Amino acid sequence: MSFNFTVSPSFPAERISDWYIFNTWLQRSLSIPIHLELHDGFDAQRAAIEAGQVDLIHANPFDASLLVREKGFRAIARPDGAPDEMVIVSAQGHPALAIDDLPPGTRIACANDPCVNTIGRILLEPANLGADNTVEQQRGTYIQVAKDVLRGQADVGFLPVGAYRGLSSLVRRELKVLVTSDIQVIHHVFLLGRDLHARADDFVRILLSMHETEKGQDLLSALGATRWQAVEQEDVEFMIDIISTLTQ
Repeated sequence: MSFNFTVSPSFPAERISDWYIFNTWLQRSLSIPIHLELHDGFDAQRAAIEAGQVDLIHANPFDASLLVREKGFRAIARPDGAPDEMVIVSAQGHPALAIDDLPPGTRIACANDPCVNTIGRILLEPANLGADNTVEQQRGTYIQVAKDVLRGQADVGFLPVGAYRGLSSLVRRELKVLVTSDIQVIHHVFLLGRDLHARADDFVRILLSMHETEKGQDLLSALGATRWQAVEQEDVEFMIDIISTLTQ
């Protein structure tokens, strides 16, 4: 039996090959067949989840809430480092210097990332901007979001901090950050479905020791991490409660 592995579509496109390499390493380390299936967007990934076609996943915080509380997934690890935050950016030439400067009718470029978009909408509230007085333009990738902003096709863009930092220095120089979220407790997490709960200790052991080898360090670096950190159930529940509060 082969197990299906997927990754939240929020990661930069240039890391696609690195996730396939990670999947190969995971299979060899555990001696079990694992098939990596990367989906084009969040809707396609959620359809696979609903169809029972996902056994393990590196999930964004928004999807972690659904997977843990409704689908019986178990959180076992998360990348060590800074929590998931997001930025709202505009072009350097845009007149707005802060969120409060944005007028009704503001055009927002964003990807179909519910976690980033939920936080972005909250950060717009001080300007009294909501769904009824803004124009949302969804794009397939965060590169396209940045391009929309730079070309003047959108007034602002929603980007994860990681995606923003992954832009070239030339692109970042043409953008200005209007605000950065500071939630502190939201992270992507590695989850196992019910069919893999019995192997949870094995997954934790190999993930948490991954940084101890040069090959493991290189692969972690390629994925934008330094090591995996164990996740306690109470920490996951607290993060899910925060997500639930944000989305109410």
